[in-house]
Amino acid sequence: MKKLFVIILFLTALTRTYAQNSQTEDLAAVKQACFNYIDAFYKVDTTLAYQSIHPSLQKRGFSYSTKDNNYSRQLEMPFPALISLAKVWNKDGNRTNAQSPREVEVFEIADKTASAKVKAVWGIDYIHLMKENGTWYIVNVLWQSPPKYTQQTRQ
Repeated sequence: MKKLFVIILFLTALTRTYAQNSQTEDLAAVKQACFNYIDAFYKVDTTLAYQSIHPSLQKRGFSYSTKDNNYSRQLEMPFPALISLAKVWNKDGNRTNAQSPREVEVFEIADKTASAKVKAVWGIDYIHLMKENGTWYIVNVLWQSPPKYTQQTRQ
């Protein structure tokens, strides 16, 4: 009986350790997918986009015009357009520098889905990710130019 108890205790500890390692790995992978998204533009490296953004991407957002003092209508960017833009957006290296924002905040990770917020030189992006064949991919992005204000509502 003692032997059975020790085996059960060992298997329970092993299962918990595996779950914690898996959660730690998922957090790191979700963050990396978001950093790859930023760096695809910052570093003009589309290989990062192919690694972390799903081809079914739906990206929508709003650009602020200081000339009009207003936001644009909703802009849409499917995956092929994102790749085209990433190839040229910072080609001359004058859009970013060492002080450019490059922040990722992960809100939640479930076993198949995750959500995060990215801050970059172009503004903020709210990101949804999915896990497919063990890899985290960005599937939805809602963005806007740097906001005039933000209001934190989490308690």
